[in-house]
Amino acid sequence: MGIAYLSLGSNIAPEEHLRAAIAELRERFGDLLLSPVYRTPAVGFEGANFLNAAARIDTDLSPEQLDAWLHALEDRHARDRSGPRFSSRTLDVDLLLYDDLVLQGAGHLELPRPELATQAFVLKPMADIAPDVVHPTLGRTLGGLWAEMRVNGDPCTLCERLQSR
Repeated sequence: MGIAYLSLGSNIAPEEHLRAAIAELRERFGDLLLSPVYRTPAVGFEGANFLNAAARIDTDLSPEQLDAWLHALEDRHARDRSGPRFSSRTLDVDLLLYDDLVLQGAGHLELPRPELATQAFVLKPMADIAPDVVHPTLGRTLGGLWAEMRVNGDPCTLCERLQSR
């Protein structure tokens, strides 16, 4: 069994799509650890705000199999891949970490996912659920990376915690 960390996001009917994706993740992988959900501005394009979260799952799938399963999950939620890379989406689920595995140059799958160390909307939810997890290439904890990111411009202001429902 592997431990995988995922980033989840949506800005088209986001509550509906995130709830459904979380339900499907629970159905396939069992219990999961889920971060709070944050509202963040679109990055790289003008668009509606996103809802973002992170999840930890235990999986019997290889990283490649899990990535394919996640793409199929997105497809089941009408993810449109025909437009620009940075655009609105019903569901975006990315594999951020898989154990302490480092994969580069193996097709489109890259681990750890680069956004983990550079984007507040990915790092903040991850630091909430895995502050002591060490980034496999940077050798620093996710909590430490978040603390450093906050010192450099406090991007936490980009995130607004939503009330639990």
